[in-house]
Amino acid sequence: MNVKTIFNVLGAILTLTGLTMIIPALVAWGYDEPDLVGHLQSMGICVTIGIPVWLFTRKSRSLNSKDGFAIVTLSWILVALAGTLPFYLTGAIPNFTDAWFESMSGVTTTGASIIGNPQTLPHLPNGVESLTHGVLYWRSFIQWIGGMGIIVFTIAILPLLGAGGVQLFKAEVPGPVADKIRPRVKETAKILWMVYVGLTAAEAILLSISGMSWFDAICHAFTTMPTGGFSTQNASIAAYGNPVIHYIIILFMFIAGVNFTLHFRSLTGNVKICLKDPEFLAYIGIAFGVTFFIFLNVASAQGEWTHDNFLSSLFQSISILTTTGYGSANYEIWPYFSQYLILILMFIGGMGGSTGGGMKVARIILLVKYAATETRRMLHSRAIIPIRIGDRYISEDVVRNTLGFFLFYISIFGITALILTTLNLDIESAIGAAASAIGNIGPGLGAFGPTDNYALLHPIGKWMLTFCMLLGRLEIFTIMVLFSRTFWK
Repeated sequence: MNVKTIFNVLGAILTLTGLTMIIPALVAWGYDEPDLVGHLQSMGICVTIGIPVWLFTRKSRSLNSKDGFAIVTLSWILVALAGTLPFYLTGAIPNFTDAWFESMSGVTTTGASIIGNPQTLPHLPNGVESLTHGVLYWRSFIQWIGGMGIIVFTIAILPLLGAGGVQLFKAEVPGPVADKIRPRVKETAKILWMVYVGLTAAEAILLSISGMSWFDAICHAFTTMPTGGFSTQNASIAAYGNPVIHYIIILFMFIAGVNFTLHFRSLTGNVKICLKDPEFLAYIGIAFGVTFFIFLNVASAQGEWTHDNFLSSLFQSISILTTTGYGSANYEIWPYFSQYLILILMFIGGMGGSTGGGMKVARIILLVKYAATETRRMLHSRAIIPIRIGDRYISEDVVRNTLGFFLFYISIFGITALILTTLNLDIESAIGAAASAIGNIGPGLGAFGPTDNYALLHPIGKWMLTFCMLLGRLEIFTIMVLFSRTFWK
């Protein structure tokens, strides 16, 4: 491993993260709030450490695949640690474990929060709404930079990675296959970020026009496009009574759950590519199919076939499928059938190459195709039956990778839920928290539903869930490979 190269990239990332803290500091200064010093201290710590590390190792540039896996994992941990500082030093979250949980949840775009319980944070009697504007901005911003990926962001603006950026791109970009729009990875990263920034700006403008304050519009745009889910309101999107706001957020949550490669190609004139993409068609089918069944179930149970029930069914289906985690209704009071569908959506997630979490629609399709193919092989043992999705034949390597990912994903979910039950959690809450953390969703079930938070969870549970969040965001293998004996040989 090229230790100097690893430190060089980490130093650059820490410095960049520190420099971005000037924005929440300016927000705090503009609103004349007392947390200005805490933001400046956080920035000073990051820059003071990051610049010397970057300068002393700047002559090292070569990267190999081992370095790529190490850099990606360590960079997410480092940014989450840096993101903890503004919460901790401003006094917004005086407990380090809680500040770390909030930061990791933000950076990984999970959206699970410990804020909202006066028993653990008595200085925040109104929960999220008691936070200062600077902290609220930072809380949203770390989700935004985590959405498209810290490494992709770094590749887009720093030329120092060169050809070695390929290893980082493959290790960080979510989904079964890392698509390159351009031959050069740096160009691909820039294009992805241009699309990402453009969609974020468009949503902020539309939300502002629809009645949100500019501050709330920017913060919600920052947490919608990365499918993060942090809100500036305790009631999340339910705090806004205007249905137009709900539909705007539904639209951009849906967009965020689509492969960003399709966005770019659609914007360049190839709109028909979406209608020919089997994963996109499956994504639409799942989203609106589940919405239909939830609406039927909720409306028939309540005897109210209203627009409000339809809107809440659509909103929560898209929110959970894309792993955004916003709340417009308390789905825990819905019939059990609807709650079960919500739980299933937690495992599916968005499309590969989107900012969504979960197992990804592409993997679900591949698993179904594999099961069907194996059934056919039982009848025709000597037949060569390749697996195909659309016009594309899937190689055995991708099939093996997907099966391995599925096994890891389910195993980690099961083990996490099991350990949580030892912390005196009921089965429903443990299952919901485990599925939420590994899928980067935010709200779960039981004690961690859409109107609850994770404040009273045992500290061991909080640290374990933050590890699951990181595993889910980096697609498991990127981290698990670091624990293999082969990696260190």
